[in-house]
Amino acid sequence: MSKEKTNKIIDELFRDSKGDFFKMIKAVSKSVVRPLKPEDFKDVYLSISKEQGEDLTKLIIQNKYKNIVEFGTSFGISTLYLALGVIETNGHIITTELITSKANKAKETFKKAGVDNLIDLRIGDAMKTLENHKTPIDLLFLDGWKDVYLPLFKMLESNFHTNTTIYVDNANMKETQQFLDVIRQQPKYRLQPLYNGKVFLISVL
Repeated sequence: MSKEKTNKIIDELFRDSKGDFFKMIKAVSKSVVRPLKPEDFKDVYLSISKEQGEDLTKLIIQNKYKNIVEFGTSFGISTLYLALGVIETNGHIITTELITSKANKAKETFKKAGVDNLIDLRIGDAMKTLENHKTPIDLLFLDGWKDVYLPLFKMLESNFHTNTTIYVDNANMKETQQFLDVIRQQPKYRLQPLYNGKVFLISVL
């Protein structure tokens, strides 16, 4: 496993994602005639920023997180940042992606980076691929279809512990705000905004 190789591949993926803006416009234009679907974004990276990725890696290392679950692999940029963290903590990542073509591309990327042995990539609906998850979760990274945040959170909640962090991306979107409003009403959770509200960290008290 090479951190240098992984960082190099991350840079390559960010270069490839530079056309996302126009792909996003094309995808969103479909909402004029019908509701958007995950498949509309099959060619869009929908990536976190480099700053977010670096902070995710630090979060894992500083808290010695080992058991990571990611909802929304996409092409694997965020997963590689998670991998840079678990390389240091001797941890493992379970990540799930609905779109088969994206998942297959991510698998190739993980193998190229030499971190595929750290990553269990599951293809399909996260409510099914994570349905029988029964082991502690140190970090849950939510970055998939926003309507699934709440049911997935509830399904995995029994695996949280007092040092668990739930990282919520795209917190400024309407559906995500609705999810956060539900969690905010529960006294056992503390919410912390980051990046001017684009991200929220949920801590278990």
